[in-house]
Amino acid sequence: MRVDKDARLRSDAQANRERILEVALAELTRSADVPLSTIAKKAGVGQGTLYRNFPSREALVLEIYRHEMLQVADIAAELLRTRAPDEALREWMGHLARFAMAKAGLADALHKALSTTCGQKKPGHGQMTEAVALLLKANEEVGTIRPDVTTDDFLLAISGLWQISPDDQGPVRARRLLDLVMDGLRVGAPAAARPGSTPDTES
Repeated sequence: MRVDKDARLRSDAQANRERILEVALAELTRSADVPLSTIAKKAGVGQGTLYRNFPSREALVLEIYRHEMLQVADIAAELLRTRAPDEALREWMGHLARFAMAKAGLADALHKALSTTCGQKKPGHGQMTEAVALLLKANEEVGTIRPDVTTDDFLLAISGLWQISPDDQGPVRARRLLDLVMDGLRVGAPAAARPGSTPDTES
């Protein structure tokens, strides 16, 4: 009975944590200054429960961002299992663009959190770098992108996504930017120089 009770308590605690993160993501996306008491109330937990999981606003914001970025990063391997490498790369870039625009309201909260945590890197940076490296390597192996592109090159090239306003024209601007980046990656690709090969086009 003791084991069952402990398992149930752990399950309840995990459910509380997930509910806090879900509510906090929605509320902080709307306003970076939303009170933690509001988040706790909407999540249906006491403030004590919230602070046991996230001892500060900064800890909560960083965990939200880490969780969301990890989800985007995980999509890379899934796409490579079901798409050609260049298609997987371009589709993944689209996922990242949608994430960047959907979470634009969270950027202010993240900036404030990072400014109080001694210059800590953005959470999820490591997983994102690994995802990019995986996609680039898959494309290099089949010759669909130029062979000298580094993960830092790629991340700098797409950094403009975070500057795009999430208005009606946002998706159009993001698609144009990513098409330009993809075109640049294909310049000098070994596969493009093979006899009879034709460059892929993105719709």
